[in-house]
Amino acid sequence: MMPAGTPVTVLGLGLMGSALAGAFLRAGHPTTVWNRTRAKADDLVARGATLAESPAAAIAAAPLVVVCVSDYDAVADVLDGPLDGRVVVNLTSGAPSRARALAEEVARRGGGYLDGGIMAVPEIVGTAEAVLACSGPRALYDAHESTLGSLGTGLHLGDDPGLSATHEMATLVLMWSMLDGFLNGAAILGRAGVPATAYLPIAQTAIEMVAGWLPDYARQADDGIYPADDGTVDTHLVAMAHVVEESESLGVNAELPRLLKALAERAATAGHGASGYVALVEQFRKP
Repeated sequence: MMPAGTPVTVLGLGLMGSALAGAFLRAGHPTTVWNRTRAKADDLVARGATLAESPAAAIAAAPLVVVCVSDYDAVADVLDGPLDGRVVVNLTSGAPSRARALAEEVARRGGGYLDGGIMAVPEIVGTAEAVLACSGPRALYDAHESTLGSLGTGLHLGDDPGLSATHEMATLVLMWSMLDGFLNGAAILGRAGVPATAYLPIAQTAIEMVAGWLPDYARQADDGIYPADDGTVDTHLVAMAHVVEESESLGVNAELPRLLKALAERAATAGHGASGYVALVEQFRKP
């Protein structure tokens, strides 16, 4: 285990990068920072951070180097100089294949690599509410878990460095689907003069109810067995047709309910009309 107060470097001081550096400072870690626009470091320097003149100087200053920049091309630009003995924790969004390639490059240059993502808005970084999900060699994660815990609740996803990015892709689809569903519902209710704020209690109850279904749904998806405990795909299709019809009659966008109906129709055509809703996972697994 790394001792408390392990020196850390943060490359990239956007909203999230600045929040990361601030969390390390609050936890008592000597923190070196670097950013293309030097002025973004002023507040952190006033709070005790050291501003490096270059990425290479920043990397040389600490055994743990956290990178949070715009994309993987920017990561490649800032990982300048030798990486011998350094562990790079890349919290930049990107494709799993880029994470694996970067892990190989870091290893070739003598360093260790963890890929990660922080599930939090900048304001809660450094609290238990923030979740830092990392992938890469377990031994590296364990060695720096205490230091990384300064950012939030830690979670190791596996040894494959691409797993963090894969989880991010899956979670973004989940988040966008929930948000689009809420906004679509708000548009339907808006036609009846119901404001979105008035819709909140029912919408939040529905989201919590669906969240409660997920443990059973996850097991069914893994097992490939889809009992119709909460209604068949055919039953859902009837309700979906009603939503499409009502959306069209109200003059609101019906693309989302039409898509949901099309996916369910494919599942029924594939022989899952009498199955539970989880049978739709087979549609998502296809190209």
